[in-house]
Amino acid sequence: MDKLSQLKHLIEHWAEHNEEHAQNYLNWASKAAEMDKPELAAALKELAGETQRMKPLFDLAYRECS
Repeated sequence: MDKLSQLKHLIEHWAEHNEEHAQNYLNWASKAAEMDKPELAAALKELAGETQRMKPLFDLAYRECS
């Protein structure tokens, strides 16, 4: 596998795990809210949002490897 193909594969992998991480942050935000930790819940929700906003950059990087 050449370096560009390898990078494309890695970007796809990173993007997939990025979405999984965002979902984990949201799940834990709900749990934090249930534990009466609103500041923690808000921080985790913000982390999830920031993580999800990275998707267009992953998409761009993936396309540029083609």
